[in-house]
Amino acid sequence: MKRLNTLLAATAITTISASAAMAEKWDMPMAYPATNYHTENGVAFAACVGEATGGAMEIVVHAGGSLFAGNDIKRAVQTGQAPMGERLLSAHANENSLYGVDSIPFLATSFADSDKLWAAAGDAVAAALDADNLVYIYSVPWPPQGFYFKKDVNSAADMAGVKFRAYNAATARIAELAGMVPVQIEAAELSQALATGVAESFISSGSTGVDSKVWESLTNFYDVQAWLPRNTIFVNKDSFNGLDDATKAAIMDCGAKAGAAGTARAQELTSQYLATLAENGMKVAPPSDALKAELQGFGATMTDEWLAGAGDAGKAIIDAYKQ
Repeated sequence: MKRLNTLLAATAITTISASAAMAEKWDMPMAYPATNYHTENGVAFAACVGEATGGAMEIVVHAGGSLFAGNDIKRAVQTGQAPMGERLLSAHANENSLYGVDSIPFLATSFADSDKLWAAAGDAVAAALDADNLVYIYSVPWPPQGFYFKKDVNSAADMAGVKFRAYNAATARIAELAGMVPVQIEAAELSQALATGVAESFISSGSTGVDSKVWESLTNFYDVQAWLPRNTIFVNKDSFNGLDDATKAAIMDCGAKAGAAGTARAQELTSQYLATLAENGMKVAPPSDALKAELQGFGATMTDEWLAGAGDAGKAIIDAYKQ
């Protein structure tokens, strides 16, 4: 009997080990710090998938560009170097104009408008991702974007010659229109770039300012609410197609929950981020009337340019959004 019990125990251990070995384990590179709400939301999404699949799918989050730098994540997932990842899609608007729909200045400047724009654009963006061998899972907006400077800026003339951190085509174009000098810098490199003078200004949300402790280098934040860019989670299409239907459904269901939870968290944190900037000595203010008018002019120019690049698909999105 003792021998039988030992045999049964050994068999159970072998079965458990075999089940663990059969579990699918995916790496998910993310570009932002572990404490950023996008990353925290990604961790919650991974936990949801693990629970929904009974541990059959394990997603391991790699924060802060530790597995792949931000600008390498999309290509890594497309080519199967990583099965899934998160990326600020507007950074790839040079590949497909549709990826930049969330970064058209002064088109959608609130969370409600951002959701409305994404409802109009989501299917077209998902189709663009599909053509790039990617499956769209969910997206979460950043808070409204504002300008960071180390001096008072009351008009576009005050921006001339400033070294400006650009992270996508839209930010590079704003720099050009304002007479600034664009410098491409990923979020993980921002603090060092500001400290060393490689960059002197940038446009982003309060979240990035807090993450990077920009008050150590800069003095002013202008809450211009230019747009709400989105981070998107996507999966390599071949990897996704290799999953069983139940696991696919779990990923999609958890993705829908993560999209809603992340958006709610972004809204909750927006005012907190601006308060933190002020508490650390930064001047937090709306733009002057003159600067606001000039920026809206830049927005009108960039909307026309985006529509020219996005063609009929882009026009359909904007028409649906404005209805």
